[in-house]
Amino acid sequence: MKNKIINLFENKTIIQNQGIKYAQLLEQFIEPFANEFQDSEYMEDILEFAINAWNLGNMKALLPEGESDASINSIREKDINVDLLSRMIDYKIEKFKEYSNFIVDYELKETSRDHVLSVITQPEDAYLSTMFNTMDEEFSEEDFEENLINRSAIILKPLQPFFDWCSNLYPDEIDDMKETNMYLISEDIEDVEGWLKKKFDKLFMLELEAWHTNKKEWPQKRNYKMFKQWFQVDISTMIFDLEKEPVSKY
Repeated sequence: MKNKIINLFENKTIIQNQGIKYAQLLEQFIEPFANEFQDSEYMEDILEFAINAWNLGNMKALLPEGESDASINSIREKDINVDLLSRMIDYKIEKFKEYSNFIVDYELKETSRDHVLSVITQPEDAYLSTMFNTMDEEFSEEDFEENLINRSAIILKPLQPFFDWCSNLYPDEIDDMKETNMYLISEDIEDVEGWLKKKFDKLFMLELEAWHTNKKEWPQKRNYKMFKQWFQVDISTMIFDLEKEPVSKY
């Protein structure tokens, strides 16, 4: 994924933990708010929330007063803890203002003892230039074919190890285990394999929880190799909605 990010920006302004250790800064940034994330099951969700707060803090420090508040207000209707986000943004400006690089990617590696975090950052001038160029290149709605959804899909088909685990718990429901689940992701994710290597355990846990909520009886030492052994992964980049009624989330 790191190489993918570097190629994406096509310049040499990406900094991979050289000099200032932004991974350590990010951990220090999150620490005072740790209790706020007690309901979060996935470390990736916490990191992505904190990275958004970090980058929005950088933006707020650059923008005229009031403009950044308008940006935050625009996301109030989304499923986001805006109060926590606002407090973290202010904390970023108060305690970490001199660290002005934007965090553009991260990697969380699991070791035998702990998780090791590394981040990739970009100086503000290069980040803003890339952001504005991307905005100029975005397609308008008219550029999309009718009914084509701006998502890609990951389809997980359970394989024999998953069936074996389920059948030990629910031997009478083997036929229902053959159903597949689909997960929609951003169409902008070009390296889906790299995305899966980061997010596989979240999908793994969702699949396990759909059948059995007692986490103590889940396979404990899950890794990407095991994920690929338990599920056949199919990718679809063309998703069409043939219905007139808007899609709803529940």
